[in-house]
Amino acid sequence: MSECCQVKHTPRSEETVRQLKNCLNRVQGQLTGIGRMLDENRYCKDILIQIAAAESALQSIGYRVLQEHMETCVVEQIQNGNEQIVEEAMDLIRKLK
Repeated sequence: MSECCQVKHTPRSEETVRQLKNCLNRVQGQLTGIGRMLDENRYCKDILIQIAAAESALQSIGYRVLQEHMETCVVEQIQNGNEQIVEEAMDLIRKLK
């Protein structure tokens, strides 16, 4: 069941896609800023704070996608009799922590 690049059966709403992409764009901006801070030889503490902020933002995006996955893909698969999806979901939860 765990193929790379599967397609969701329940499409994401345009609003959800927009929100997730906005969050990703902010993370990309943070990463660019971290790169500039390195180029400017900024203080280690300041760089580490920005890295922590970027990691936190990315993890938040991951949790939003995981929640959507649980509410749509996992529910649909269980309703279709595929109980192995629970194992996949648990694996994803472990990877995200």
